[in-house]
Amino acid sequence: MALSNPLLLSSCSFHRLNPLLFSRRCYGTKLSQWHFNSFNHRFFAIAASQNGVFTSPEVAKCFDFASEERIYNWWDSQGYFKPNVDRGNDPFVISMPPPNVTGFLHMGHAMFVTLEDIMVRYHRMKGRPTLWIPGTDHAGIATQLVVERMLASEEGIKRVELSRDEFTSRVWDWKEKYGGTIINQIKRLGASCDWTREHFTLDEQLSRAVIEAFVSLHEKGLIYQGSYMVNWSPSLQTAVSDLEVEYSEEPGTLYYVKYRVAGGSKSDFLTIATTRPETLFGDTAIAVHPQDDRYSKYIGRQAIVPMTFGRHIPIISDKYVDKDFGTGVLKVSPGHDHNDYLLARKLGLPILNVMNKDGTLNEVAGLYCGLDRFEARKKLWSDLEETGLAVKKEPHTSRVPRSQRGGEVIEPLVSRQWFVSMEPLAEKALHAVEKGELKIIPERFEKIYNHWLSNIKDWCISRQLWWGHRIPVWYIEGKDCEEEYVVAKTAEEALAKAQQKYGKNVEIYQDPDVLDTWFSSALWPFSTLGWPDVSAEDFKQFYPTTLLETGHDILFFWVARMVMMGIEFTGTVPFSYVYLHGLIRDSQGRKMSKTLGNVVDPIDTIKEFGTDALRFTLALGTAGQDLNLSTERLTSNKAFTNKLWNAGKFVLQNLPSKDDTSAWESIADYKVAAHDNEFIFATDAKSFLIATPQFDQAETLGQLPLPETWVVSKLHMLIDTVTTSYDRFFFGDVGRETYDFFWSDFADWYIEASKARLYKVEGHSVASVAQAVLLYVFENILKMLHPFMPFVTEALWQALPGRNEALIVSSWPQTSLPRDAISIKKFENLQSLTRAIRNARAEYSVEPAKRISASIVASTEVIHYISREKDVLALLSRLDLQNLYFTGSPPGDANQSVHLVAGEGLEAYLPLADMVDISDEVQRLSKRLSKMQTEYDGLVARLRSPNFLEKAPEKIVHEVREKAAEAEEKITLTRNRLDFLKSTVLVAD
Repeated sequence: MALSNPLLLSSCSFHRLNPLLFSRRCYGTKLSQWHFNSFNHRFFAIAASQNGVFTSPEVAKCFDFASEERIYNWWDSQGYFKPNVDRGNDPFVISMPPPNVTGFLHMGHAMFVTLEDIMVRYHRMKGRPTLWIPGTDHAGIATQLVVERMLASEEGIKRVELSRDEFTSRVWDWKEKYGGTIINQIKRLGASCDWTREHFTLDEQLSRAVIEAFVSLHEKGLIYQGSYMVNWSPSLQTAVSDLEVEYSEEPGTLYYVKYRVAGGSKSDFLTIATTRPETLFGDTAIAVHPQDDRYSKYIGRQAIVPMTFGRHIPIISDKYVDKDFGTGVLKVSPGHDHNDYLLARKLGLPILNVMNKDGTLNEVAGLYCGLDRFEARKKLWSDLEETGLAVKKEPHTSRVPRSQRGGEVIEPLVSRQWFVSMEPLAEKALHAVEKGELKIIPERFEKIYNHWLSNIKDWCISRQLWWGHRIPVWYIEGKDCEEEYVVAKTAEEALAKAQQKYGKNVEIYQDPDVLDTWFSSALWPFSTLGWPDVSAEDFKQFYPTTLLETGHDILFFWVARMVMMGIEFTGTVPFSYVYLHGLIRDSQGRKMSKTLGNVVDPIDTIKEFGTDALRFTLALGTAGQDLNLSTERLTSNKAFTNKLWNAGKFVLQNLPSKDDTSAWESIADYKVAAHDNEFIFATDAKSFLIATPQFDQAETLGQLPLPETWVVSKLHMLIDTVTTSYDRFFFGDVGRETYDFFWSDFADWYIEASKARLYKVEGHSVASVAQAVLLYVFENILKMLHPFMPFVTEALWQALPGRNEALIVSSWPQTSLPRDAISIKKFENLQSLTRAIRNARAEYSVEPAKRISASIVASTEVIHYISREKDVLALLSRLDLQNLYFTGSPPGDANQSVHLVAGEGLEAYLPLADMVDISDEVQRLSKRLSKMQTEYDGLVARLRSPNFLEKAPEKIVHEVREKAAEAEEKITLTRNRLDFLKSTVLVAD
């Protein structure tokens, strides 16, 4: 059991870095040796377990992770996740970043669920109507790809073999069958969302919002259609967003090709270097730097594009060209390179597309028409070699764009798409941060946000898919698509508009494309609350929301777009704060990936370590900083969960039995005001009211003994600190501060000190003060830890007496409670004295169970308060109470004692004969000194050897010097100790 020998429990402080070390200190005097009261299973444990949801620490050795789902379902069934609008305070509202409906829980999900749930639970306990809106994203590309693969593997059919309606029906069937997986996994993490308000981006309400947004933006001239450069996925046959393109450094080839100068001699040619020679069929210019003397004579002339039967292109100059890359000559292929496209638009160059939508070359490529882009590359290079236009090729590492979904190489391609004009929207979003209407945490990301919005490009919102929100545009049969169309909210409205403009016999058809998934996600904070119906109760009650929490990697792609859309459609910033978390990396700081085999599954982690340990580990990070996740951290925090459980067991086992009315009345004496923790005990004889003790008045605090005043004061200080940290989003600080207080101050010090009162035989008057303080401090610890570790804290809370409400909806601890700084200092002196005695015992290898004598020397004032806690001092330091003396001057046997200085004006003398057999110890140390001297001499000899100093690596020489210095210090200490022991023997003789 974790709470055993007080000497060994607190002999050092380094255990706080790793709670696993605690188990090593559980030896020495066992708990059974202390005077326990005889306990039956408590009446308050019965209430906690009678419904099969909770298990009390009194009947369970450790917290059962299997109970987490039962506890979660109980919370949900009681309606605790719904906002309590009757409280009337300012609501706290978060919209959950909707995970893809195709998704499975990963550590990124676990991070945002943990952090958001911490905020939600905290503000719920603070009394605010709290709403956390959950939901999932239809994930256009990902979902369509999953279903296409399923159809191919299970039925052997392709999407194009089905009608659009048939395929989307299959996708809906898949969604109903598998789409709830990610939601159920999120629930396993303890997410206290209001599931009655769960949304899906393709549900009726959100689809209506999407159509409204598109039509509104189009009417304002902010949506237009045109042919521009996009990221094209040849296998998916659609444009993809920048977020869906991942760049990787990959080995490739740099090809050097001759471009002959038209009208020149054989020696007049320019050599270009390219990684994609197949795009040369789309070249519309050759560019050099205007100050590159190597090529200045060719500026203004024409070059012949290889393998095009003599097609000429101009040789131009522009400062954009990098003279030092390759040969300093740039082939400009504006139809297949983002940078070339921008250069061509600046210079007015034509744009030539050589590629079909499936990644094959088109008729512009001549003889290579119909070849796949990579096959064409091989054949073209072979032909260039035959014609003498191939100069050389060499290995080259390139930054290759790949599809996040399919993994294929993305092709920059000019394509006709729908776009949103972003500059007018971005300007308002920039002003929101400038005016302080929106605060980004950490603040450093504001610069990145501002930079992106200041340099924003128009947003391609159309996707060539079947799964998603169909673009509400209808074209006129027989007319030019780009010029003749109508925008409407429904097909009926579109037909009416078309008939009004083109006559009653007009025929229309809808644009086959769908909107980018991010378009519907950009409306998420207000579409989930009822917009465009601004009279909806949820919209009026909960919009704007309070905070948006997500990963810093989608600050631009999602967060900024929500800000822009929120301002545009509601006139208000959709949230006041943006909290950005970092990435979860492995223990070595590497990004988790299947390739490295270092992916950690949250569900497997929960099964092994428990949800609370995982949440606590993830929450200890810093906003915006990546977090390295290791098994050691998880193991350590699992031990923390067990430590809490054992502390709860100790508290429960040391409370009075249910029939002991006088004991409970003694505890109730420490309650000075009515609180919500009153409860009634019913016995066969009578019913009586008991109230959880409170120490919210300085008068009550001042009546407590020193250890109790100290721990309650420290608790009150912690409540203030932790509350401030919660309010400032410093969640890592909250976890560390609460952990430190619980482990060190409460468990290691106060619980151990309380045994001096609990195990006395004098009766209630002595024990009740410790019982009252144990109960008060422990229940407040549970409250502060609940947002981090909801399951174990709720289980422990339900096991405590007087729980007439769930911890999840209990009141947050009151701040600005009294504390006694003088008593804190006094107890710190007692701690210093205890540590000094413990260290001396350890130094002299005193048996843990052995009690020793001591003389405490101090001023009259210090002696007064230290001596009043002599039982505590004796218990914590393993002193013989009958031979513990308090005096103002050193004892007569001071020369035969170990002298300890615990602090200014506080000393202790420990008779050496009490701790060790001096003769045996002299012999042992003499042998040890001899061995140490031999080792030291060997090290010195090596350092005096010129051969060693000349030939040994500098690192080895340095290590030997350090070992010699360390050995010399140990010899000095051992010799001094041996001299002291010998002098003690002489004095005794």
